[in-house]
Amino acid sequence: MREKILAMIEKNSRIELKDLATMLGVTEATVANEIARMEKEHIICGYHTLINWDNTSEEKVCALIEVRVTPQRGMGYDRVAERIYQYAEVESVYLMSGAYDLAVFVEGKTMKEVALFVSGKLSALDQVLSTATLFVLKKYKDHGTIIAETPQDERMLITP
Repeated sequence: MREKILAMIEKNSRIELKDLATMLGVTEATVANEIARMEKEHIICGYHTLINWDNTSEEKVCALIEVRVTPQRGMGYDRVAERIYQYAEVESVYLMSGAYDLAVFVEGKTMKEVALFVSGKLSALDQVLSTATLFVLKKYKDHGTIIAETPQDERMLITP
């Protein structure tokens, strides 16, 4: 039942308990108790709304920062990642395989603001060996949801 609840609320965190209970064939109390247990066990870590900021008047810049670091003895990458995710500008941090160690997603009002964060705070950390900044220019799909508008065919239809 846990996996079914997680799959359903991952797609729609606003789904009502009674609807979940109906779909699962159990009581609302059963669903509510299971969700509460998963929150306590830190399986469910939060609830978010996916926003297409390009359709608002709010200026936002998102960047992926590739970071190479020196892992700390006994703590590996965890201590470095913890220092990085404490910054308010940081939206996400992932340990990666490949050419770099951490993928850090950062948001700011301008490209300059993000660049200053990277050069002034992130690159200044002792464990950081190098960074590469990749700015997100347009999002097409985010968290499994298509957010880009489907382009309309502007050609005229000609019929015989």
